[in-house]
Amino acid sequence: MIALLVQWLLYAVALLIVSRLVPGFHVSGLWPALIASLVIGLLNATVGFFLKIVTFPISILTLGLFLLVINSLMILLASSIVHGFTVRGFFPAFWGAVVLALLGMMIKAVMKNA
Repeated sequence: MIALLVQWLLYAVALLIVSRLVPGFHVSGLWPALIASLVIGLLNATVGFFLKIVTFPISILTLGLFLLVINSLMILLASSIVHGFTVRGFFPAFWGAVVLALLGMMIKAVMKNA
């Protein structure tokens, strides 16, 4: 349970880092980052999962790069739900998804070795 809470906190910090690196991607503080990371996770587990199944052939043709498009859409949807989390358009969401994927890989590596 503690590991799950630490991972949630690390993903919220990752959102704060992305907001500093990607223009058009804004998180107003830690609390909105915590809520946004929770909402993004829930959206990826439900709507994102369905979209990944439906678009599986496209994902194979693009060698998985289309998954970034789906993650971008989940980020845009989360930004319309969470106050204090704003993404201004598809391209900031796309580059945010790229940076989040890279940070997520690092978080998983840290959590695995901890």
